[in-house]
Amino acid sequence: MESCIFCKIAGREIPTHFIHEDELAVSFKDIAPQAPVHVLVIPRLHVASLNELHDQNLLGHLLLVAQKTAEKIGLLQYRLVINTGADAGQAVFHLHLHLLGGRKLAWPPG
Repeated sequence: MESCIFCKIAGREIPTHFIHEDELAVSFKDIAPQAPVHVLVIPRLHVASLNELHDQNLLGHLLLVAQKTAEKIGLLQYRLVINTGADAGQAVFHLHLHLLGGRKLAWPPG
């Protein structure tokens, strides 16, 4: 999708340091962190939200990329969040996982 910022990041149109990169997904630091460690994991394929994802293999791959990313940055305890829809806090309509850590995380967040 031409106007999608995450598509541009995954396609290297916007320079970003990738923590993890493979043929299906990338991970990188969030520019507006909500925790000391806040990394995004996104598929290269444009999928607007979890509601539009119909490939269980891709979802599984994203979870494994999150795990590999946490390992690469030395994060042993973390939270994964997927916001689906504007009312749930999704601001960029390209499926992404938030990998959060670096401090004790309260629940519910806020």
